[in-house]
Amino acid sequence: MNFPEAIALCAVVIGLIAGAGILLEAYNRRLKNRERELELRVRMAETQGRDRIAGLPQVEERLRVLERIATDRRSDLASEIEELREIAPLRENVR
Repeated sequence: MNFPEAIALCAVVIGLIAGAGILLEAYNRRLKNRERELELRVRMAETQGRDRIAGLPQVEERLRVLERIATDRRSDLASEIEELREIAPLRENVR
């Protein structure tokens, strides 16, 4: 191997090392971006979970009312249902 061939071999090796470094840096950036994306998804899921938990008391209240209506045998049941229909839109407007 003469001097020009040695120089060419060194240039190829240095080029391969530089190319590998560039690819490694791009891969690391991709991993960091993916990690940030997953963190955001976790935060969004936590927020949605909190929102659902916050709505549970209202669902439980409605369920209690429906259970009472279903088990109540009084004759003024129809009037109570109509009253609840009138109250429900008012509660939704308050939010």
